[in-house]
Amino acid sequence: MMARASGSVVGERANLPFAYRQYSPDQLREVLRKMYLIRRFEEGAEDSYMRGLVHGTMHLSIGQEASAVGICMPLTDADQITSTHRGHGHCIAKGADVKRMFAEFFGKTTGYCKGRGGSMHIADVTKGNLGANGIVAGGIPIAVGAALSAKKMKTGKVVVSFFGDGANNEGAFHESLNMASIWKLPVIFVCENNGYGMSTSTARSTAVRDIADRAAAYAMPGVIVDGNNFSQVAEASHIAVERARRGEGPTLIESKTYRYRGHSKSDRNRYRTREEIEDWMTNRDPISLFEKELLEFGVIDQAGIEAVRATVEKEIADALEFARQSPMPDPADHELFVYTEVA
Repeated sequence: MMARASGSVVGERANLPFAYRQYSPDQLREVLRKMYLIRRFEEGAEDSYMRGLVHGTMHLSIGQEASAVGICMPLTDADQITSTHRGHGHCIAKGADVKRMFAEFFGKTTGYCKGRGGSMHIADVTKGNLGANGIVAGGIPIAVGAALSAKKMKTGKVVVSFFGDGANNEGAFHESLNMASIWKLPVIFVCENNGYGMSTSTARSTAVRDIADRAAAYAMPGVIVDGNNFSQVAEASHIAVERARRGEGPTLIESKTYRYRGHSKSDRNRYRTREEIEDWMTNRDPISLFEKELLEFGVIDQAGIEAVRATVEKEIADALEFARQSPMPDPADHELFVYTEVA
């Protein structure tokens, strides 16, 4: 049993939220570290952009950290994901090295794609990250292909496809869900619904109120979770992953969340009110909510939280310095590492 901050004792573990039944205190503290790491990485990337150190745009997921970490929690390194243009959080949640991520942003040879890919194309196959994708819904059919491969080869792998609410109106979404259901593929479709596809709200673009309702048309479970509640997201992911491993087919999870920044760095954010943004930041911030829970259930104290923050700050500072000091590509090599080589 764990003690609440007030001193009262929590009863049976069965009464605790899923995360506090499923994971150890050390695992939960690591979840907090990863959520901090995602946020500070993106804030560091944004600051580097403003200083002119990063060229081209970027799409930040600040405010969506619980969704990325919660979904990836039950996955192994062998399991695979496909990501989106807003994919830095997914990359880190799946175990990426932020040094190599910053180096990729800076266009350096030590980056994941040797400086050729930038923000929207980071891949790390050693951790099962098949890559981000700048095409809306572009990663969904790739995930279905990877899941088909896993089933045919009997590897036991599960594949997760992350996409945004804008992707649910693309043909690739519907075609992929249909095929995955017909063949009972081990794939989980995760729609991170932050309310806006670029500047268009889901209320204006999508006929159904809840995107998860579309799962019924393809004979698979459709699950809605509070994407800013780590425990809810992790529980939904755990159930979907176990279902996929048993050979029972795909699941559609709608993770309702919110991005604090605009669609990209060129977005002036005129389609949302300041009050809406401040409400999410003040009352529904995923990191603040998770910290409060950890304190309440006695998993960590305030000094422990500060220690985690300090560790992350050093990791980000070291990663930025690594990226700055890394070499630029040789212009003579501009044609190398652009395409995949097949032996």
